[in-house]
Amino acid sequence: MLMKGVTLRGLEVFEALAKSGSVAQAAFITGLSQPAVSQQLRNLEKALGSELVDHGRRPMVLTAAGRNFLARTQAVLNELRLAQSELTVMDLSHLPALSLGLIDDFDNDLTPRLATILADNLTNCRFKMVTASSHDIYRAMEAKELHIGIAASTGELRENVTEYPLVEDPFILVAPRGAITDPEDVGNQLNQLPLLRYARDQLISQQIESHLNRNKIEFDDRFEIGSHLALMAMVARRIGWAITTPLGYMRALRFHDDIDVFALPFAGFSRRISLFSQSDWPDTVPLDVASTMRSLVQSQMISPAITRLPWLAGELRVVEG
Repeated sequence: MLMKGVTLRGLEVFEALAKSGSVAQAAFITGLSQPAVSQQLRNLEKALGSELVDHGRRPMVLTAAGRNFLARTQAVLNELRLAQSELTVMDLSHLPALSLGLIDDFDNDLTPRLATILADNLTNCRFKMVTASSHDIYRAMEAKELHIGIAASTGELRENVTEYPLVEDPFILVAPRGAITDPEDVGNQLNQLPLLRYARDQLISQQIESHLNRNKIEFDDRFEIGSHLALMAMVARRIGWAITTPLGYMRALRFHDDIDVFALPFAGFSRRISLFSQSDWPDTVPLDVASTMRSLVQSQMISPAITRLPWLAGELRVVEG
């Protein structure tokens, strides 16, 4: 039993404050008013008998007690979010078959969890799940080899395909640890190392190159890497810097100790990850899968990313369909 005054809403508010350091940002994340956020925090601190944040600093900084409590709070909330996502897909037992494609950005803890949740609900169904590039998923959808695909959106309308937005994933800059010594002057320091580009046949590369061209920004064209993890490894080994997204960064956990992350020093932009389904597929199926996917992405990728990079709060986010 929770002690009096410790509520689920209070824990969610505390987590949002810890990520953003701002009452205004926490209000945006939780959907509450700023006075309500402040009241929730006061109630939680009173119940625990300890100050969780330094109220005299802006942005807010966690106290030692707050840092310890945050780890427990996140563990509790992540378990609740996972439990919620596992209950979301409820009525798929009627399907005779389901084929699903996912981009490999999710090919870590998230993909196995989604597979398990779906398999538990597809009791009499032939189930196929593949991971592939966005382009390959689009081609498989056009050939009707997949009922549902989860991929980066190009923004184009596709014939006989319905799109359900899932995640807004902003582009960020990753550089070798310590290579950029002045975060306020990132742009001028980039010339010290070359840009490591994704392979040009990949959608993420095309989106990055289009943005650079629109803004008339040029960098050396020396490296072109087809593997995301190889690209992150090269950044960690101080060979160059790269433009990627938070979802990509979170896949490269093994390299985090050797990589620094910054907002782009030029006009920001983002990509959208969406679920695509054949238009003749029953609406309830893609809606249920999309809802489950949003819960999993929030708990498995967005929340950990914002904990590590609080300035992403409000930019890296789930998109409700």
